[in-house]
Amino acid sequence: MPRPAPRSTDGADGARWTGSVRAVPPATPSDAARRDGSGGRAPVPFDREAVESAVEGWLDDGATVADRDLVVGLVEAALRMGTAEVDRLDLKIARRTLEEQLAAASAFAPYRGVRKVAVFGSARTAPDDPAYVAARELGAAVARRGWMVITGGGPGIMTAAVEGAGVDRSFGVTIELPFEPVDSNPLAGDPKSVSFRYFFNRKLAFMRGADAYVLLPGGFGTMDEAFELLTLLQTGRETPGPVVLLEPPGDAYWRSFRHFLDVELLDAALVDAADLELFHLTSDVEDACDHVTAFYRIFHSVRYVRDHLVLRLAEDVDDECIDRLNDEFSDLLVGGRIERCGPSQAERRDDDHVDLPRLRLRFVRARHGRLHALIRSLNRG
Repeated sequence: MPRPAPRSTDGADGARWTGSVRAVPPATPSDAARRDGSGGRAPVPFDREAVESAVEGWLDDGATVADRDLVVGLVEAALRMGTAEVDRLDLKIARRTLEEQLAAASAFAPYRGVRKVAVFGSARTAPDDPAYVAARELGAAVARRGWMVITGGGPGIMTAAVEGAGVDRSFGVTIELPFEPVDSNPLAGDPKSVSFRYFFNRKLAFMRGADAYVLLPGGFGTMDEAFELLTLLQTGRETPGPVVLLEPPGDAYWRSFRHFLDVELLDAALVDAADLELFHLTSDVEDACDHVTAFYRIFHSVRYVRDHLVLRLAEDVDDECIDRLNDEFSDLLVGGRIERCGPSQAERRDDDHVDLPRLRLRFVRARHGRLHALIRSLNRG
């Protein structure tokens, strides 16, 4: 059956929308003037060297030493945006984004060396629901293993995980919603609870702070978090980490989700089979914790250095393990072999775990599902 013609609508600015394509009417002289700086609010040029000198002076006054080049870049970006032809709302979003990311970074900074698991799930789950019980048991189990939890700081599953882990081992990244109160969460008022206006900032704080992810049953928000997380891992825009889909015994919530992925995505070749290995599905809390912690038994972290992917290790592996990885995962290599290496110049400059043993490979960057399989094989030693 032929697809119906896309419906066109007129926008408030005279543009026409045809399906997903926005057709803009011809520019008027005033439009062109605003773009070339001859009319409207033209960008105000500034002297880059003068800005750098002024910022360096401010940093000297504040005794700030580290990452001065990045601080100068932030100030320059703010000046460029402030003098460009942008809407006031764009400026407000940029300012609020920086403020929210600063608040999150400050809250997480004292606990940078502690592994953390992000727990997602419904805000509507009642305390007598098996999923609530599972989330509370999960929080307690990961805390016993020395981990901390990150939740959305709201009711339901979020409260359950904090109850299990305890306030001292919990973070909250809350969102300002009038219908989702956070006052009842044990973390309310705690310095490890950070409030966000924008969902994208909140999601970044989740991903930036977490080393692992456990998702319990939930609604649209949980589905959004599940698909975005899997997309980021599949495309390599998030560093490798374990993902667990946890459903209470007798519940088929995540099994139904997996069935949908198999039938609608995998069978249609819309994803690779390896992409469905990015997560582990279970109804057992201890099994979920085992999967999370096993991911870091030997593997520590990754970093790209020029054309190599560097795997930092919590402990060294023998030659037999490296040979096995080369045999099992030759499809991940652009060329060469998986081999030992020392810290790169960039890693030494950043003091980036220079004491840890390392492996490196020229990685086919479209195969992140298989990269997770490599890490799991590496962790077997």
